[in-house]
Amino acid sequence: MCLFCDIIEGKIPSSKVYENEKVLAFNDINPAAPVHVLVVPKKHFDDINDMASDPEGEIYMGEVIRAISEVAKIKGLENGFRTINNCGEDGGQTVKHVHFHVIGGLKLTEKMI
Repeated sequence: MCLFCDIIEGKIPSSKVYENEKVLAFNDINPAAPVHVLVVPKKHFDDINDMASDPEGEIYMGEVIRAISEVAKIKGLENGFRTINNCGEDGGQTVKHVHFHVIGGLKLTEKMI
């Protein structure tokens, strides 16, 4: 089992922001900005490439996009936000469960990651 699967199953507590049948969004425990939410599909995919190769990946990706939009509304990010996905070791991925960071709550610059 992976860390995010344990969070999805409720074995590890999280601060939920949004949830539906296919996606869970929760506050990052080490935020990089005033708003830093992780959006994860409830089905385990190692990374975005794994998600793309799975027949259900497209369905889950659609739900992720809808969840990101809902998180932005819930968190009051009307003026904008950044979404980041790290893929693989060289991409900085540390948890091997595909996830998307929604970052905002301040004016981001082009160079801020």
